[in-house]
Amino acid sequence: MSKTESDTYVPTTKLSSDSNLDVKRIEELKNAFKAEYLSEPTFIVRVPGSIEVPESGGPAWYSYFLCGIKGIFEHMNEMGDNISSQKGFLVMLSGNVPPAAGLSSSSALVCAAVLCSAFIFNIPLHKQKLATIAAQCERYIGTQGGGMDQAIAFLAEHGTAQYIEWNPLTATPISLPVNAIFVIANSLTEANKAASHDFNQRVVECRLGCKFIAKKLNLPWRQIDRFATLQKHLNCTLTDMIKYANSLLTHSSYVFDELLTVFEIDENDFRKNLLTHNTQHLEHFKLQAQRVEKFREYAVNSSSIQSLAQLMNESHTSLDTYYECSHENLNKLVDIGKECVENIGIRLTGAGWGGCVVALCDSISACESFINAAKQKYYSKLRNNNLIKEKELNFDDVLFMTSPQRGAEIFIL
Repeated sequence: MSKTESDTYVPTTKLSSDSNLDVKRIEELKNAFKAEYLSEPTFIVRVPGSIEVPESGGPAWYSYFLCGIKGIFEHMNEMGDNISSQKGFLVMLSGNVPPAAGLSSSSALVCAAVLCSAFIFNIPLHKQKLATIAAQCERYIGTQGGGMDQAIAFLAEHGTAQYIEWNPLTATPISLPVNAIFVIANSLTEANKAASHDFNQRVVECRLGCKFIAKKLNLPWRQIDRFATLQKHLNCTLTDMIKYANSLLTHSSYVFDELLTVFEIDENDFRKNLLTHNTQHLEHFKLQAQRVEKFREYAVNSSSIQSLAQLMNESHTSLDTYYECSHENLNKLVDIGKECVENIGIRLTGAGWGGCVVALCDSISACESFINAAKQKYYSKLRNNNLIKEKELNFDDVLFMTSPQRGAEIFIL
């Protein structure tokens, strides 16, 4: 396989004792599969993440897997392939990332289903196409995500951050400082975005803000759903976009009749195509885009971890204050991190309303300081939490150091 092909397609690797993978987990998975189906699996698909199993409300975990299969079936239909001639397949699923924790566990499951189905049905697809299919089909579960989780699941590379762009989907590796290391801390407050209206509401609010600005500037607002599209129409910088938003969105919120007047539409049209009225959450969106550009600039120019950490801290403040998707337990972990470690960058990760925080530190000792402080000041007060009881205060699954890893792969057994 050429370098171009290996960079484009998901790698298929012959599993050996030298493979950088948890061989014990692979053997356990093979044995469980054999016990259930009386035959050994022929290959394993690995996607960073785990299965999300909502305890109450929301969809069953297997619905995410079915979304991925449906996505491949739809692609086959578009290509004119005969789905009825395809055979079924037996599947065994395994994962070690906490569910409903903001670590993209549900998206990883959809990505695994997409990749697994494509491989079984002998459909060679680029990583970018697989990510696009996964993002589109996950919406069947009821969440209006933008595709970032699926993109990084397929396009991630070891040891680097990825600067992801859309239309077309591309990922540019961004080297981090050599001493950069991360800590993931699970607040143990479950955040199931598919079982809540909050996540989708934020998506619609930002979409409305884009249309509002477009309408005010006499652009084709019905065709504009994203800031990237609006920016392209205006042919301007992110700084210019912020100026437009500040000058045109003069209220923190708008009443229903005001919006009908601005858009010059009736109530039925509004409810069908626009729906919501809060523009405060747009403030986070426009400033976050600017922070992403600064993060890339600082990383490319070999800036210190302190500069990157400051952007992460600003991001969390914005998520908490403007986007209103944080949680008191997430904020507690953020405060603990800032109190015990100098120059730490720490923010919530995932959709919010619970789940995990991710902390950027400049050394292993700094990571250990945060971990120890979190155990003493946060987790020790949660001894009655069911997950803590289940783990018998083994923090390996809820509080750990990590670094960027490569994305989805197929292992031939």
